[in-house]
Amino acid sequence: MKELFSRLVGTLKSKGLTLSCAESCTGGLIAKCITDISGASSVFFGGVVSYANEVKQNVLGVEKEALLAFGAVSAPVAEQMARGVCSVCHTDIGISTTGIAGPDGGTLEKPVGTVFIGICIKNECFTERLCISPALSRDEIRHEAVFQLVQILLDKIS
Repeated sequence: MKELFSRLVGTLKSKGLTLSCAESCTGGLIAKCITDISGASSVFFGGVVSYANEVKQNVLGVEKEALLAFGAVSAPVAEQMARGVCSVCHTDIGISTTGIAGPDGGTLEKPVGTVFIGICIKNECFTERLCISPALSRDEIRHEAVFQLVQILLDKIS
């Protein structure tokens, strides 16, 4: 995973881009992995762990209506989290995660392993639903979500 984040930091540096993250189900894992890389401070401005809906609303500006209509684990909320962290941290790119890492909390519609990611690059936003195996542990689901998100982000900025 360290090699992937080294590549991310190097790519952000070479393109003159800055990054921030809004994390729910990953609980700060993205920020930890980025800050493990020497020199990341030149491209990574910060992050928000928005586990509670109140933090999603009050810090990131996620609309209460989106939370009520779609739930915290949804594409609209992931997008608003990514947009919000860009605004709060004044970065070119904002990324977000919101999902169900288990072992509890899954439903038929959103089983354990469901993670929505948001990526906003200079106000152009994308979301994606990741379907990670519910057979994995909570920790493995969180790591897999981070791994897939960074791979998708690198594809978009490379």
